[in-house]
Amino acid sequence: QVQVVESGGGLVQAGGSLRLSCVASGSIFSINAVYWYRAAPGKQRELIATITTSGNTDYSDSVKGRFTISGDNALNTVSLQMNSLQPDDTAVYYCRVQLGSVVRQYYWGQGTQVTVSS
Repeated sequence: QVQVVESGGGLVQAGGSLRLSCVASGSIFSINAVYWYRAAPGKQRELIATITTSGNTDYSDSVKGRFTISGDNALNTVSLQMNSLQPDDTAVYYCRVQLGSVVRQYYWGQGTQVTVSS
């Protein structure tokens, strides 16, 4: 049993910033990677940021240069700093935790709403 909880979403004006948090708890043996996704209204879920236990990070073109993913050594807590937010960033943001590197298990959070007003 692994629980993943996101927090930090809310309403922000264009140009503003938000910091999201993803916390994993429960029967965790080792977290290999954590991913942030978002689902805009009427659109499919999009992978926007990744962090691995080796410290590598990756971003989608849509958020590169504006968003920063970071975490503690074990990736039990991962943050997504979002700057220069735009109305197109409005979406439900989801955290996905990957356990293991060879045998892998994945766990999703419930998501947190981010709304960017014009």
